[in-house]
Amino acid sequence: MTPPIPSLSGRVALITGAARRIGAVIAETLHQEGMDLVLHYHRSAEAAQALKTALERRRLGSVSLLQADLLEPSAPQRLLEGVKASFGRLDLLVNNASSFYPTPLDEATEAQWQELIGSNLRAPFFLAQAAAPLLRASRGAIVNLVDIHAERPLKNHPIYSIAKAGNTMLVKALARELAPEIRVNGISPGTILWPEAELTETAKAEILARTPLRRSGSPEDIARTLVFLFRDADYITGQIVVVDGGRTLQQ
Repeated sequence: MTPPIPSLSGRVALITGAARRIGAVIAETLHQEGMDLVLHYHRSAEAAQALKTALERRRLGSVSLLQADLLEPSAPQRLLEGVKASFGRLDLLVNNASSFYPTPLDEATEAQWQELIGSNLRAPFFLAQAAAPLLRASRGAIVNLVDIHAERPLKNHPIYSIAKAGNTMLVKALARELAPEIRVNGISPGTILWPEAELTETAKAEILARTPLRRSGSPEDIARTLVFLFRDADYITGQIVVVDGGRTLQQ
């Protein structure tokens, strides 16, 4: 007999960078599964409020918004204080927020290093540190959004690629540090959404030609993988699940 699917009703997730793109789809998916949400945003206040309004039409009082610049040292602790004030518990931390832009080696600056390392590596580390007490109490989980370029550096994006490589090791290191109470995993997306700095149609076609499935994925692919890692995979920790249509199989 197939065991029943565990309910996520009453559990709480903190999602960074939740107002738009993949973060918003993760929020919608977890909310549909019954979770209450704390949605972090930085500059996207209008999008965050619209998402909260839409979700709370389904379940009033189920969503809280928190604004923070994750580059500020005080941000992780302030976010966790907000989680406690809103719901009193935390079951899942989703480190989704990320800066992404080119930094060719001969043009890269110290400020770019600080921002890209800060958003992609430093903030997830200190958010995990701040969240650990609540996650231990609930025997919760952390899921980081990594990137296939953590292993295969993207041309003209050395700092971003370095930061995501560090994020991969962060997943593995935290899985050891926080076990046995807290599981830590990552998702490594391939071509899911095109960068907001628009690529040419030729560039897109070249990328898809290197993808065995010959198509881009969707944010829902990432959200469903996250639900699996949190709800269904209670004996998986320290792993990076690659969701890339087979792109990393190419030489």
